[in-house]
Amino acid sequence: MEFGPVPTSSALGAILAHSVQAKGQRLRKGLVLEQSHLDTLVEAGKTEVTVARLAADDVHEDEAALALAQALVPDEGAAYLRLGAVGTGRCNIFATAPGVVQIDADAINALNAIHPMITVATVPQMHRMEQGSMVATVKIISYAVPKDAVARTREVGKAALRVAVASAARVSFIETTLASPVSPKGAKAIRDRVEALGSRMDEPVRCTHDISALSDALRRATGDMVLILTASATSDLRDIAPEAVRMAGGEVAHFGMPVDPGNLLFLGELGGKPVIGLPGCARSPALNGADWVLERLICGIPVSAKDIMGMGVGGLLKEIPSRPQPRNPKRS
Repeated sequence: MEFGPVPTSSALGAILAHSVQAKGQRLRKGLVLEQSHLDTLVEAGKTEVTVARLAADDVHEDEAALALAQALVPDEGAAYLRLGAVGTGRCNIFATAPGVVQIDADAINALNAIHPMITVATVPQMHRMEQGSMVATVKIISYAVPKDAVARTREVGKAALRVAVASAARVSFIETTLASPVSPKGAKAIRDRVEALGSRMDEPVRCTHDISALSDALRRATGDMVLILTASATSDLRDIAPEAVRMAGGEVAHFGMPVDPGNLLFLGELGGKPVIGLPGCARSPALNGADWVLERLICGIPVSAKDIMGMGVGGLLKEIPSRPQPRNPKRS
């Protein structure tokens, strides 16, 4: 691509590189200059303009942006993604349903290394998306880029983006109780999370905080996955909630996670269905470690003990206001 100042009289068909004010008009950058534009510029005393001209092996910024976006999302329906309108070398990509975004990070990093003028930016891996929210943006920085670079980025980035949507239609929720009345806030916070992903939570089931009562409630649960919120926090693999899962015929795969708030989560399985022992911070609507596990499982993304143990980087989340023991208590 050629770029630089040229006499206005020889700029026909070139791309205006910088916006120009002339005779009460604003000729915007990116405009392909026609004779009427040149006449206006000359009449305004603009004898020179900065322009870009495509070479024979160049692709215009809009064409390149669209081509790469189409490669990233070859099937919009299957990926639950939609390509936005193209302009100024940019094509934004939006979620068409709530879910969790899955990104081929190696592919995105590799295509961003091919040519500095061809870029793709995304939300974080496994980020929860709302319907209509932006997942990624393709931006061609210059007015044109080489055809071979576009072809290589298209190949490397093929089908690198998708949104996983809810595969668990119904979620069972069990809350254990002690002597004091149970606040409905915990169940509401969990229901809001579940419904935000397009799933449905059954009516809360409450039982006393002991192994036998909880195991009975677990056997009766009919949802596609089961969530347990205990009156007293789980503090060991042999505590009441994990033992109740085992007594009901299930298994506990992992306890504890390097995410704060959210350390006291456990993950198990009962009758082929996931079971999550929620930490007490899940009573708050604020983001916590349980969200990262719950969102993935609802959307059919497997979560292993190794996955949980790999959540530490970025796992220091904003502290919830109701935390009993603040991280940095004020000294008197």
